[in-house]
Amino acid sequence: MAEALLTLDAVREALPDNAALTTLRDLAVSAKFDRNELTITVAPGNIVAAARAVQAAGYNFFEDCTAVDWYPSEPRFQMTYHIVSTTLKQRVRLAVLLEGDDPAVDSITSVWPSSNFYEREVFDLFGIRFVGHPNLVRIMMPLDWKGHPLRKNYPVEGYR
Repeated sequence: MAEALLTLDAVREALPDNAALTTLRDLAVSAKFDRNELTITVAPGNIVAAARAVQAAGYNFFEDCTAVDWYPSEPRFQMTYHIVSTTLKQRVRLAVLLEGDDPAVDSITSVWPSSNFYEREVFDLFGIRFVGHPNLVRIMMPLDWKGHPLRKNYPVEGYR
């Protein structure tokens, strides 16, 4: 398995020279290269800037975003955004780690409007709030549903 944790200096070498990616290099907290794909972890407050940087660098297709609940560990949640460059034929992942007490991250709908429904799904099932989202309401569960069913501490039979 070709897996390696990268130092921030190695991120500079892994990303091609591009003015937009210089910004991304500065925003990176850590990076991991695995299965010929790069995952860059950024601080929660920098996700919109990182999304703009990869978009400006030619990563033109927002594929999806998802979350993982690492309960009982902290940071509890990991948001991962999958972004593709159809011209470069490459994929990059942006990851954000969130604390469990009140998970919130800025919405990237201003960069990729197609992230709207993905963010709503993560909000509905994990309870992660997306600050600045244009319509952050439940999308899968009934509007009066209590809790977030994909959290690891959610009761198997739901709240009674």
